[in-house]
Amino acid sequence: MVTDGETIVYTSVCMDDVPSEPSDFFPLSVNYQERFSAAGRTSGGFFKREGRAKDHEVLICRLIDRPLRPTMLKGFYHETQILSWVLSYDGLHFPDSLAVTAAGIAVALSEVPTTKAIAGVRVGLVGDRFIVNPTTKDMEESELDLVLAGTESAILMIEGYCNFLPEEKLLEAVQVGQDAVRAICNEVDALVKKCGKPKMFDAIKLPPSELYKHVEEIAGDELVNVLQIRNKIPRRKALTSLEEKVISILTEKGYVSKDASFGTTETVADLLEEEDEDEEVVVDGEVDEGDVHIKPISRKSSPLLFSEVDVKLVFKEVTSKFLRRRIVEGGKRSDGRDPDGIRPINSRCGLLPRAHGSALFTRGETQSLAVVTLGDKQMAQRVDNLLDVDEFKRFYLQYSFPPSCVGEVGRIGAPSRREIGHGMLAERALEPILPSEDDFPYTIRVESTITESNGSSSMASVCGGCLALQDAGVPLKCSIVGIAMGMVLDTEEFGGDGTPLILSDITGSEDASGDMDFKVAGNEDRVTAFQMDIKVGGITLPVMRRALLQARDGRKHILAEMLKCSPPPSKRLSKYAPLIHIMKVRPEKVNMIIGSGGKKVRSIIEETGVEAIDADDDGIVKITAKDLSSLEKSKSIISNLTMVPTVGDIFRNCEIKSIAPYGVFVEIAPGREGLCHISELTSSWLPKAEDAFKVGDRLDVKLIEVNEKGQLRLSRKALLPEPTVEKPSAKQDENDQKTLASQKATDKSNPRKTVISPQDGVTEEKTEKLKDKTSDAVEDTPVSQKKVYKKLASSTRDGPNVNKDRPKKSNNKVVTSVPTKDGNTLVNGEVKIG
Repeated sequence: MVTDGETIVYTSVCMDDVPSEPSDFFPLSVNYQERFSAAGRTSGGFFKREGRAKDHEVLICRLIDRPLRPTMLKGFYHETQILSWVLSYDGLHFPDSLAVTAAGIAVALSEVPTTKAIAGVRVGLVGDRFIVNPTTKDMEESELDLVLAGTESAILMIEGYCNFLPEEKLLEAVQVGQDAVRAICNEVDALVKKCGKPKMFDAIKLPPSELYKHVEEIAGDELVNVLQIRNKIPRRKALTSLEEKVISILTEKGYVSKDASFGTTETVADLLEEEDEDEEVVVDGEVDEGDVHIKPISRKSSPLLFSEVDVKLVFKEVTSKFLRRRIVEGGKRSDGRDPDGIRPINSRCGLLPRAHGSALFTRGETQSLAVVTLGDKQMAQRVDNLLDVDEFKRFYLQYSFPPSCVGEVGRIGAPSRREIGHGMLAERALEPILPSEDDFPYTIRVESTITESNGSSSMASVCGGCLALQDAGVPLKCSIVGIAMGMVLDTEEFGGDGTPLILSDITGSEDASGDMDFKVAGNEDRVTAFQMDIKVGGITLPVMRRALLQARDGRKHILAEMLKCSPPPSKRLSKYAPLIHIMKVRPEKVNMIIGSGGKKVRSIIEETGVEAIDADDDGIVKITAKDLSSLEKSKSIISNLTMVPTVGDIFRNCEIKSIAPYGVFVEIAPGREGLCHISELTSSWLPKAEDAFKVGDRLDVKLIEVNEKGQLRLSRKALLPEPTVEKPSAKQDENDQKTLASQKATDKSNPRKTVISPQDGVTEEKTEKLKDKTSDAVEDTPVSQKKVYKKLASSTRDGPNVNKDRPKKSNNKVVTSVPTKDGNTLVNGEVKIG
């Protein structure tokens, strides 16, 4: 049980008493679970019991597994299980790096034979200061999120995301993390000496040492030729055929070693170590009649037979050895490239006409089909975490690796842990180049389907995803690419000078046979994401520096190749993408949009045909529509509902909705009516309003008063020409006189605004003095509640026609004109990237 602050992680290690069948993959399984009781709450879903691991829990399982696996000794086949639970969470101290350390301590104390103890830490960067195991508050301001694990002397695993940091900063962060890991490992070693269990070294079962020599004798010459086959599938089939031949010889037919001696004087009986007691060897001439004679003969070599699993394990190791030797001695890889060579790259965009954005990125025999979908807030990914806070992701990348991409047959089901991990790596690599939600109010989903794989498909997903985002019209800050680096560490074994050999853009076989898998994503000179796994005892910072610098050169080459994309990204919104309009209203006016029980907003959705209207308590309103016509209709209705009329405003062509004895009620905007008193209808005396007006008539009115209740007093008389000398009426209704006296018009020197209400009922404003009457800027207002309404299936698209002339300048933002932070503006769907 490991504690940091009030965060507590409990980890157990158990292993099976009976070893499983030998395999080249250590039988280790890791399960990590965050129990909601750790934060004093229950799950927000229907099922209150913790169930299948969530994506972020799967990612932490991988963080635990990846540094532990290289420390496990070969030949140990007892199935081992690590279980890790978060028992307490204080909301400040992260449990993931704590879980890595807890697992390392538990394994070090157990009987499982390992080389060294491991530990894990997180490193953040706030300002110019590196922080080891920062709190959640520290990470809100951090430019770096690095999780590092290793032993007291070497690095085994790195998972890092940053906001365009140079390589030197990353190396400094790794050095800080390595120092912290070393301090923890020294404490763990002291604990192991005090109360650790004896390691089960006697349970290790390795193949016979002579088997390595026999496999090289049988398959060595053919392996050299097979490993020169450039294409993956033919090379794999040739290796499989050669492996079957070796297995057949060493397990069924038997093999006579080339070093076996012949012509000895040993007898067959000596060879078989069996003699019949009645048989006796006698000297010639001293044989009684009837005795059995055994004459000395030449010895025949016994065929060597081995178990099939041992042959398979050794064949794989020998193949890896020959591949590494070919790279070090010949300086050329299987496909003929130099160590820093990049495979041929080609890409194309827009191949899926109905998708909002699409790209096909191909590098050698690795290919990613990336598709982008844009939507409103309802498409966001909801995350159920330990804290009682709803978290919504507006950008997420989902990675799919079907068995067909490697020419195999397999089961299709839920995403594997590998798929979840690779998808998150590509997602975090692309996230820093996305525009803010204010600049681009869409939820963005990227799907990367791997159609062919021989190398890093996660880095191909980064390249393809970047192109697909540009094709969808997302105004990116710059372009991002990814590359996978490999390494051959012990070059002296094959005649090298001992310097580690770094490989760029590794293939699948180089990943399997090499000592490192180091993925780096970024632009020409900065990094946004990196992930490293080591399959040997670990690497040092100088080796990592060489790999990072070589990866930077590789990224520059890939970026140049992506510029040759044909056809290139469209860089404009697809006609099939939804339109999103953002408008700002007074927070107190939001309820007028929603209405009682959401009745008003649902009626707007049904009347106009928009997809959804999302209204926040801070006055931000987002309208999502499939076409511009419906969007303009709903925008006009909402503007009129939330407008703030000012005394002196003039409204043209307004409809009379009802008539009363004391005046008429005029609709100056949809849903907004005011009273035009009988005394304000004409310049002359009018006994009854219905004598001169009827319901449906249209007239121009001026706002002369807004009382404390928000009721509007209108005047038609104020807009009429000055009458000639005319005596006032001698008679007026006494009640009307009292009403008129209490409702005097006050026409101050306020800015004037003229509003024309055409026949379709939609209001158009013409400003005499530009001033935003419909909204006030509200800054730093917390969003306490979201009100979102979706269009019903039965909603109609019938509604009044709209005058498409733009209203006065306001705080409204339209997706067809999107400003970016670097000054670029998306106009008519076009944007300059970078």
